[in-house]
Amino acid sequence: MDLLSNLPDELLCDILSLLTTKEAALTSVLSKRWRNLIAFVPNLDIDDCEFLHPEVRKEERDDIRQLFMDFVDRVVLQGNSPIKKFSLFCASRGDNCHQCPKVFENKKLVKLELTHGFDIRCFDRSIFLPILKTLVLGSVLLSVDKFEILLHALPALEELVLDSIHWKELDVTVSVSLSSASLKTLTINFIDCFDTFSLDTPSLVYFSYTDFIAEDYSVAKMENLFEARISLCVIEEDISIARAPYNDLLEDDEYNVVLRFANVGKLMNGIRNVRYLVLSRDTLEVLSLCCESMPVFKKLKSLSIKSEESRGWQAMPVLLRNSPHLETLVLEGLLHYVTDKCGDACDCVSREEKGLSLTSCPVKVLEIKGFRGTTKEMNMIKHFLDYLPCLKEMKIYMEENDSTHLRVPEVSEVIAEMMEHYEKSSSCNVQLLVGGNLYKKWTAQ
Repeated sequence: MDLLSNLPDELLCDILSLLTTKEAALTSVLSKRWRNLIAFVPNLDIDDCEFLHPEVRKEERDDIRQLFMDFVDRVVLQGNSPIKKFSLFCASRGDNCHQCPKVFENKKLVKLELTHGFDIRCFDRSIFLPILKTLVLGSVLLSVDKFEILLHALPALEELVLDSIHWKELDVTVSVSLSSASLKTLTINFIDCFDTFSLDTPSLVYFSYTDFIAEDYSVAKMENLFEARISLCVIEEDISIARAPYNDLLEDDEYNVVLRFANVGKLMNGIRNVRYLVLSRDTLEVLSLCCESMPVFKKLKSLSIKSEESRGWQAMPVLLRNSPHLETLVLEGLLHYVTDKCGDACDCVSREEKGLSLTSCPVKVLEIKGFRGTTKEMNMIKHFLDYLPCLKEMKIYMEENDSTHLRVPEVSEVIAEMMEHYEKSSSCNVQLLVGGNLYKKWTAQ
């Protein structure tokens, strides 16, 4: 123990940060040298189950709960060094509105994570975290007005994670406004914003959005966005409505579905400066009603699209035509629902305009993932080789243990025959990768 005690405070605090906060706090009884070190530990992860022992119902005793709250406040407020991460898990059923008020008035907190039912809605004390850079809210109870107050109290916020938020206003109209001049990274997972959702984040560089479609995206300012991952969720009934021919006899509910899908165009316009874009299968289907309002993605270099047979490529042609500097196209699946417009990008529909959107596409690298070796997929590969004028490299990924319709050697032979046909007219190199490893490569002459 004497050898440890002779170590510098910084090194001791790093060692203590590897322990649970309770274990680190218990070291204070070792000697005077260790008494106040807990106040300088940069990472605090506090679980009330470790302190209140719910199995013996200690959380029901007011004196025990008060001791726990005092401990949290003391640990958070002591010391002058920044707290890089603070995580508080509250599993007790008691009122947690006032369990740690000092956490929201801390001048040294850098990262804060609140999860598992933490109730911010009824928090009535002042909030100010001047150097907080990362905020993670997971399965917390929140209200719109408290959320906006919280954002205004975080002038240095750079990273925000919203995961499964439970809104107080769930049964009424919810209009969520997320405005932050400093925010750079935003991750949203099912915040259930069924009405208006506004994003005013001019410094944002990374945006990951997984949720059901909001009624409207009234503001979408993300001028400096570098990477975006959009995964919109829809139900089959809404997809059927969106695919039906338009007429003046739409019921109100059907009209609202069409309008909601079309309003996603505002969100796409907000991310028009993105460099790397990933779209889910449902998102691509939703964009079928945004084709006329689709912005030009002048800076887009890489586009990744997930696909399956039940979802259409109606928006694929306009996405390709509106990406004048696209270099890499990643397709996770080639099979898709056939629509009247997808033939501009694939070989599903035979007509004069077949492949039209590909002929002006500047893509140099095409990656095909989840390849099953079917005849239909082989025809798609031939189609891309025929119509993509700038294609230099094609990577075809097959899963090693996947139940493909053709065995890997047979797939390889078909591709080889295909490349023999193209080797004089095409400059594209084709690679077949199995289980992530290169199986064979064909180099164009």
